Amino acid sequence: MNKLNRFFRLFLAFVLLSSMTGCLHWLHAYQTYLQMDEFDRYFAVTSKEDFTVHFKKPKLFSEDFVSLAKLHASTEEKTADGKRWRYWFRKIDKDSKLITPETSFYLDLAFDKEDKVTDWTFSNLFLQIAPPEFLEASFRSLGGAEINEEKKQLRAKADQLEKIAALLPRKATVIKQLGEPLEITQEEKQEVYLYHFRLDAKDIEEGYEDRALSEVRLMFDKETTEMVKMSGRFAGLKISINYRDYQEDEKKKVAGL
Repeated sequence: MNKLNRFFRLFLAFVLLSSMTGCLHWLHAYQTYLQMDEFDRYFAVTSKEDFTVHFKKPKLFSEDFVSLAKLHASTEEKTADGKRWRYWFRKIDKDSKLITPETSFYLDLAFDKEDKVTDWTFSNLFLQIAPPEFLEASFRSLGGAEINEEKKQLRAKADQLEKIAALLPRKATVIKQLGEPLEITQEEKQEVYLYHFRLDAKDIEEGYEDRALSEVRLMFDKETTEMVKMSGRFAGLKISINYRDYQEDEKKKVAGL
């Protein structure tokens, strides 16, 4: 059955890629997606001050990221093993001016001498909105995710997500790290905090200037003050994590969810 599923996925990839521009870049992305089915075979995770996904048998090249995101990194440097790119995201106010003192986070990509990605690192501040336990679980869940052809997105099925017992950060803790939001929207059972970050990008492809803006929405449960969902776009990559989907049932009961 697994071989049959893989065949149909490869067939779907061929159909999708045959109608897209930059087919080779999408093929590399799809090959990486297939590896998610055997996460521990193809990937490893380390989490200390930051969070890093290690690619054991990488398929993605640096040009794939530029082609798919339409954005270049903030900084690029050569290393003994290849090169490293850093994407800096800096908090801005309603007038698109940088906040002082600066509040920022970064995403790093490390490439080997063949120009293939070997490490994807999320800085400590990013982990304030995507706790490492939940971030790892979300990566693992991509193996069974559905492909949205129109939006070119992956959506994991809630009933297949890995359940974890980690605690979610409280609103007060998040605000202490990120500062006050740009906007607060009141809903029946939750508050939505909106933050704007601007990617310090160079050589943005014409027509894609809006991708340098990262709108980050954090949803807090009014009763528990826990952060229950995060969504945002980072260098063209859309991430949305509903933390309740990953919580163990007993944890949900304690939180009154």
